[in-house]
Amino acid sequence: MIKTENHFDAIVIGSGISGGWAAKECCEKGLKTLVLDRGRDVRHIQDYPTAYYDPWEFQHGGQLSREIREQNPVASRCYAFREDARHFFLPDAEQPYIQEKPFDWIRANQVGGKSLLWARQTQRWSKYDFEGPARDGFAVDWPIRYADIAPWYSYVEHFAGISGNKDGIDAMPDGDFLPAWEMNVVEKVIQQRIMARYKERPVIQGRCAHLTAPRQIHVDQGRSQCQARSLCQRGCPFGGYFSSNASTLPWAAKTGRLTLRPQSLVESIIYDDKRQKAVGVRIIDTETKETKEYFARIIFVNASALATNLILLNSTSARFPNGLGNDSGLLGKYVAFHNYLGAISGTVEGYADSYYYGRRPTQPIIPNFRNVQRQETDFLRGYASFFSAGRPRGTAYQGDSVGAAYKDSLCEPGGWTVSMMMQGETIPKESNHVRLSPDQKDPYGMPQLITAVGYDQNDYKSRDDFFVQGQEMLEAAGVRNLMTSDSGQNPGLDIHEMGGVRMGHDPRTSLLNRWNQMHLVSNVFVTDGACMTSTGTQNPSLTYMALTARAVDYAVSEMKKGNL
Repeated sequence: MIKTENHFDAIVIGSGISGGWAAKECCEKGLKTLVLDRGRDVRHIQDYPTAYYDPWEFQHGGQLSREIREQNPVASRCYAFREDARHFFLPDAEQPYIQEKPFDWIRANQVGGKSLLWARQTQRWSKYDFEGPARDGFAVDWPIRYADIAPWYSYVEHFAGISGNKDGIDAMPDGDFLPAWEMNVVEKVIQQRIMARYKERPVIQGRCAHLTAPRQIHVDQGRSQCQARSLCQRGCPFGGYFSSNASTLPWAAKTGRLTLRPQSLVESIIYDDKRQKAVGVRIIDTETKETKEYFARIIFVNASALATNLILLNSTSARFPNGLGNDSGLLGKYVAFHNYLGAISGTVEGYADSYYYGRRPTQPIIPNFRNVQRQETDFLRGYASFFSAGRPRGTAYQGDSVGAAYKDSLCEPGGWTVSMMMQGETIPKESNHVRLSPDQKDPYGMPQLITAVGYDQNDYKSRDDFFVQGQEMLEAAGVRNLMTSDSGQNPGLDIHEMGGVRMGHDPRTSLLNRWNQMHLVSNVFVTDGACMTSTGTQNPSLTYMALTARAVDYAVSEMKKGNL
């Protein structure tokens, strides 16, 4: 093969959380690496246009105009799609999709992807999560266990910077932590009372990817301490939280081996039938609509879970007429997500002499306590419970919401309120799937993706159990006036969609092996959410990072042996 400017050692599709890690690891290990992203380039600090805006500098006070909301009925449901950050999202019209069942696909539109927009909560999986499908008889057995990934959790935690306490919980293992954020006085009371009543239900401070006390490795990245501004969706000029833009991509660029090509929508992976391997990718330039091809020895697919499914389904050849590596017919199937249906609110009397100052990028969490070591309920798996306590300003004033008295009340905190939400594991099912439309195309000529993903009775039983157990715990902690609510949100709005290209032992029942390597196309690796065999109850991004670093280490080792 003649080497040209279009030839690389590695191609990484996507530059978000997992793609950024793939780029860093490939470049550090000596590979000339091309990173492709469908969105525009966003450089750390200089391309965060609203980072320092005061509220009055926004035309609509930070809110969306009616016109923007009507143009983006899906994206506008996301908490971060507001006037200060909507430029980081893919507009609904730019790549339409078909909702066979209601599904809110939230997509980013720039280098760095959703690493600029994520909620930054980072918990390790436990042995119970990796053992769960085999134990409880759903999906397929994970081909790895906690012991396989534990050192890689430590590896990525140290570099990314994760705050948290050493809590000693078997169901949510400790990590390589920076100092944790502090709970406020009412949260500490709730923690103490719940743990006194329920010995098997620890209440811990949330673990998050924020630098509370930067180490030298973070200073070397050019990052500094989190300022607790809670304006993270604007892009952090301090690098206080982990993002590809602030951390992994600049680190990769320092090696001199990184080539970054934004505005590059990957149309398909090119498979050579004679050589029986993938040889490159075909992209559509989103500015010119021109098609170009790039070639490499290994390819990492990190476009985000559903986009990765779309690319692989669209990567057809004589050998793989139904999508790359898809002899089993399972590509795009067994998609799952996190169940956010349940929420509880209430009030706490007293503590009027106590307040808190500043902001905090995390909240206390009660790790899953349902069906952890054995099956105990009439539903499979469980849920984590996140809660917070605060004193909203202005709530004590009962008059009209105009005038001097109301204005003055906004400077005074009201009584203490508490809110709690669930993050539940859903069970991957073959019927929950994505597939390509045979006739409808997006503006770039790509087939539109059809999403057929919905809730089931297991999800509703889990929600109802959360309502019962959550109220019981909060009542025991002294919270009163409890109210439950169902968010009614569509799958997808959790932004934790996973699966479709799952890992497993057997090529007949999975697409990837224990190294995130395609069973049937050995030089293609998938390490974003698409690879997940099940969902757990934890936020998934930390696991994507660890799986990515582990897979690159394996891929480079195999390349050196001449196996790839």
